[in-house]
Amino acid sequence: MNRERHRSDEELVAERRHERSTAAFGEFYARYEPAVLAYHRRRVSSAELAADLTAETFARALAGRSRFRPDRGNAAGWLFGIAHHVLVDSVRRGTVEQRAREKLGMTRIELDDEDLVRIDDLGSDDHLRHALDALPEEQREAIVARYVHEESYDETAARLRTSSSVVRKRVSRGLSRLRDHMGGAA
Repeated sequence: MNRERHRSDEELVAERRHERSTAAFGEFYARYEPAVLAYHRRRVSSAELAADLTAETFARALAGRSRFRPDRGNAAGWLFGIAHHVLVDSVRRGTVEQRAREKLGMTRIELDDEDLVRIDDLGSDDHLRHALDALPEEQREAIVARYVHEESYDETAARLRTSSSVVRKRVSRGLSRLRDHMGGAA
């Protein structure tokens, strides 16, 4: 897996050769699990529910990685789009969908008190605020526009008087830094 650490998120998601795809997606998971947990924890009532939503997010991502298109956006944006849809679906249904996990044969992980505290800490306003404050202003602004205000890349680009490709790069770089910061604090 050491080789995987030097590959881009997009390369890890796109890896389809059977013998390496598990390790590649495992590295992608390791990079983003804390950030996706934090995303869900800030939006739901319990750490356990956030963990279930996170598991379903990654199961859907793993099952749907063949549909990932780097020309439409970066892997982090794709993953957080899936996280958003998992959350919306769970609110609509009143329960966390488990179909993707069941299809992949994934069993539910039981969490202990230490796990729940870690998830709660990841979802705390202070933790996220500190991580966002550590970003360069242009990256922070692009991430907030995209994921808090749910602006499209084109809308943000027009407002900032720049191109959508510049906004995409700011979001990608900012998410990468957030991932490193959130993962390092977990």
